[in-house]
Amino acid sequence: MATKIFLNLPVKDLSTSVEFFTKIGYSFNQQFTDEKATCMIISDDIYVMLLVEPFFNSFTKKETADTSKVSEAIICLSVESREEVDELVRKAVGAGGTTIEEADDQGFMYSHGYQDLDGHLWNILYMDPAAVNPT
Repeated sequence: MATKIFLNLPVKDLSTSVEFFTKIGYSFNQQFTDEKATCMIISDDIYVMLLVEPFFNSFTKKETADTSKVSEAIICLSVESREEVDELVRKAVGAGGTTIEEADDQGFMYSHGYQDLDGHLWNILYMDPAAVNPT
């Protein structure tokens, strides 16, 4: 059974992407960073490999999605509070990202999201732990 996630995302300009995500508050593992890629640390178990497009393309024979025209996926990350949802989206917009849509408040669940500089969609979610059924 898997214990960690490594998400690979293509980026047009690695240094610009690193600057953007640094402004949001993420850090990077320098051991896995060079001119072609970097390892962004989301948590102890979640990592995002930002790969310049030509390097990303070397791992697949499929065409890379043009995120200015299509959605490839929505990356959803949970956080500890509603305030943290708003803070991460505020930081992303302040760093040059755009909001996906208005915040969604379901009472027990609150989410909002942003689009990064390469068009990848990020949804930030808080769910009240008391509302989660552990079945």
